[in-house]
Amino acid sequence: MKLKNLNGKVVLITGAGSGIGRATALLSAQRGAILVLCDRDEAGLNETAAAARALGSEVFAQTVDVADPAAMDEFADAVHARFDTVDVLINNAGIGVWCGLLDTRPEDWDRQLAVNVKGVVHGCERFLPRMIERGRGGHVVNVSSAAGYMAAPSMSSYSVTKFAVFGLSQVLRMEMRPHKIGVTASCPGPTNTPIIRTGPVRGANAEERADNVLSFFQRTGARPEKVAKTILRAVARNRAVAPAGFEAHALYYASRISPPVGRWIAVRWAVMANKG
Repeated sequence: MKLKNLNGKVVLITGAGSGIGRATALLSAQRGAILVLCDRDEAGLNETAAAARALGSEVFAQTVDVADPAAMDEFADAVHARFDTVDVLINNAGIGVWCGLLDTRPEDWDRQLAVNVKGVVHGCERFLPRMIERGRGGHVVNVSSAAGYMAAPSMSSYSVTKFAVFGLSQVLRMEMRPHKIGVTASCPGPTNTPIIRTGPVRGANAEERADNVLSFFQRTGARPEKVAKTILRAVARNRAVAPAGFEAHALYYASRISPPVGRWIAVRWAVMANKG
């Protein structure tokens, strides 16, 4: 199902309180969508909702931690009490940790797997059945990363979770094809979003590296609005994979044509980020 026009379509976005989620919500509002938004950051979520309403969009917003199955059950019940189903599901919520494998703490693994992987699963489990039951198709976007198809040194645990989301999106696309529900793996490259400011940096010289990483992303990272355009274009064209940004495209094609070149690019990018 190609959704070229969002007028009157119900678009659900997780992690809508900032960054890519907020930018995608506002662009969807500009294109006439009805918005269903969630985020665990109540203040950020309310800001996004207010901005979308100012653009004329109908908005339903609820504070939710996508890693909490019970909270997602309550959210889904509230959404389905208001709408028959959603037309576009964008599983965007995610967190990151900047460090190599040996500096990653057990709690880092637990939280990233819970949010980045299980959060996507929770969204699909709770909203896809109603989309299928309605029988008119729809679209799912799972936000992975360029680090989901080319390993990202210094972000090993984050990369693992994004590889999982990429793989999930590929198999889900096959499973949903008979139901005319498209599935896209959105794969942004370096993007200037709050995840860079809120994600912890571990290991040697962590404080200095944190400043360097922040500076690098602020200077070179893509704007969330650019990623949002890529996401909605992928929905309109029913794309399986949607890299966003020069780095993401370079790594995607390198991963398919010459993986050693892709790994070299990824290492150089990580070195530059750590040096600011």
